[in-house]
Amino acid sequence: MTSSTIFTIGHSTHSFSSFLSLLRKHEITAVADVRSMPASRFASQFNRDSAKRNLGESGIEYVFLGEELGARSNDATCYVDGRVAYSRLAQTPEFAKGIERLLKGMQTERIAIMCTEQEPLDCHRAILVARVLSMHGVAIDHIHGDGHLEGHASAMERLMARYGLAEDDLFNTPAERLEMALRRQEKRIAYFNEEFRVDGMARK
Repeated sequence: MTSSTIFTIGHSTHSFSSFLSLLRKHEITAVADVRSMPASRFASQFNRDSAKRNLGESGIEYVFLGEELGARSNDATCYVDGRVAYSRLAQTPEFAKGIERLLKGMQTERIAIMCTEQEPLDCHRAILVARVLSMHGVAIDHIHGDGHLEGHASAMERLMARYGLAEDDLFNTPAERLEMALRRQEKRIAYFNEEFRVDGMARK
């Protein structure tokens, strides 16, 4: 089944059966796991091997893209004062490869990008991966825990509202206000690694 849309979903603490119901509701045929660390102490049913097995037994393909599209990088050039900079991460060959795999995969599958957080705004799948896919002209729908879909544009409106940037103002265009909101959210959620912090710089 082909699709002009790529979906995103957070496994959160769903039971596998509940998670599967969400996928089936939206006719998902393949799950792309973008977790850098595909394991959970609180939801072991979504550990990499378990997820792959359970999804496969349910007729849904599983592919691990955490090395390409995960939010935690081993590349020191992707960090600024110890925190991952999404703009730098998005420029790496590995990230580009992951995006290309999704673009190719969506020609034959109905894909859901999976990460951990239930709220898409609190996850790099929306703030980074979906943003880049949108630049490629891909429609994005976020699957929420209750099963409803939220278009990416609507999610970005919520993000701007979260930071008091939803209303028109004299000095900033809508695109500029969205960029401001994205930067603020990135600073809040981006992975921090002490090893890549510049000496003498306080954690921000």
